[in-house]
Amino acid sequence: MAGTPFELRIALRYLVARRKQAFISAISAISMIGVAVGVMALMIALGLMTGLQGEIREKILGATSHLHLFRSTSVAFEEYREVTDLVRHVPGVVGAAPAVYSKGLVSTPSHAEFATLKGIRGEEEWSVTDLPSQLAAGSVEDLRDDTGGGMPGILLGRTMAVKLGVTVGDVVTVTTPQGRLSPFGMLPLQKKLRVVGTVRTGLYEFDTGWAWIPMQTAQRLDSRGDSATQVEVRVEDIYRVREVAGEILERLGPGYLTTDWIEMNAPLFSALWLEKTAIALTIFLIVMVAALNIVATLILMVMEKHQDIAILVSMGASRGAITRIFVLQGTIIGAAGTLAGAILGAAACWLLDAYEVLQVPGDVYQITHVPFVLLPGDAALVVAGALLICFLATIYPARGATRLDPAEALRHE
Repeated sequence: MAGTPFELRIALRYLVARRKQAFISAISAISMIGVAVGVMALMIALGLMTGLQGEIREKILGATSHLHLFRSTSVAFEEYREVTDLVRHVPGVVGAAPAVYSKGLVSTPSHAEFATLKGIRGEEEWSVTDLPSQLAAGSVEDLRDDTGGGMPGILLGRTMAVKLGVTVGDVVTVTTPQGRLSPFGMLPLQKKLRVVGTVRTGLYEFDTGWAWIPMQTAQRLDSRGDSATQVEVRVEDIYRVREVAGEILERLGPGYLTTDWIEMNAPLFSALWLEKTAIALTIFLIVMVAALNIVATLILMVMEKHQDIAILVSMGASRGAITRIFVLQGTIIGAAGTLAGAILGAAACWLLDAYEVLQVPGDVYQITHVPFVLLPGDAALVVAGALLICFLATIYPARGATRLDPAEALRHE
C-alpha cells in the first residue's frame, strides 16, 4: 500500500465496517448485491434471447434453403436444370437444387393429416438443406421414384408419423387437389407411397406438417409435367445472401424473382429482436435502482464523515482529492458488484444451457428448449454500462462532500 494514492487508501478504509458504521456498511453491501443481481439478470436475459434467436435461425436454415429462385410469370419453370447448373457456378453459392411444392392429404385407413409436400432430387437436395442429418429413422437413400418398379418412397415429419401411427416400411396414401377429369367430374389424384424414413428438424411446423417425396412423383401428383416450382440455393455467407441474389439475377436476365431467408422470416426475427431489447431495457432498471442505493450510501457516508473531511481539508487536502475519495468508494462498490454479477451471470448461462433447463412450447417458438448463448460483445456492453452508471451515481454525493465548511464541521467537536 506504500505507493497507493491516499485517496484510494481512505476510500478502502471507509468501506471497512466499524461498530458505529455497521449500518452504512450494510447499505454498501446491499448496493453491491443489487448491482450484482442486476448484472446477472441482464446477462441471463441476453443469453436467453440470443440463444433463442440463434437456435431458431439454425433450425430454419437447416430445414430450408437460404435463397429461393422463382419464375416471375405464370410460365412453367421448365428450364430448371439449366438454371440450377448456372446458379451453382455463381461465386458464393455452395449448392443449388430444384424443388416442387404442393399441398396434399397424407392418410392411413384410420388417420389423415394435411401436409406440405416437397418434391426433391436426392443428392442435389442434400447440398441445400441438412435433411440427411435430421433423419430420425430410416434412410434417405430409399427415397426413390417408381420408375424402376416398386412403390415410391416418402419421408414424413416425425410428429406427423406419430399422429398417423406409421413407421418405416408402412404405406400411406397421398391425395392432392390437382385431379383428373372423369365422367363423374374432377377427381383428386391419389398415390400410395411407402414410408422410408422420419425427419426431426426440431421445428414444430416441419415436424408436424411436412413430407418429402421424389421430384418426379411430386410432378405427377401436381399435374405439372417436367417443371419445378423453384430452384433453391445455399450460400456460403448467410448475411451476404442478397448480394448473391443480385449476382444470380444479373446472370439469368429478366423473368426471375428471388426471396431469401431474411425476408421470409423477417416478422419472426423482428419480434425476437424487439423482445430482446424490451427485456434488456426492463432488467437494466435493476442496475439503475442499485446505483441509486450507491447514491444513498455515499450521502450517508458524507454525513458520517463530515468531521474527517473537515480535518483532511484543514490539513491541505484539495477539494478534488475529497471528491476522488468518494468517487473511488462508490466505484469500488459498483465494480465489485459488476464483477460478481458478470461471473454469476456467465456461470448461470452455462448451466442453463448445459442442462436444457428452460423448456418452451414448440408450437409457439418452433423449438422445445431455449439454449443460453452469451455473446462476448453483449457481456462487455453490460459490464461497461453497469460501471458507467455506478460511476455517474458517485458524482453528486462526492461533489456534495466538497461543499462542507471545515470550520463549521469542527466547531461542534
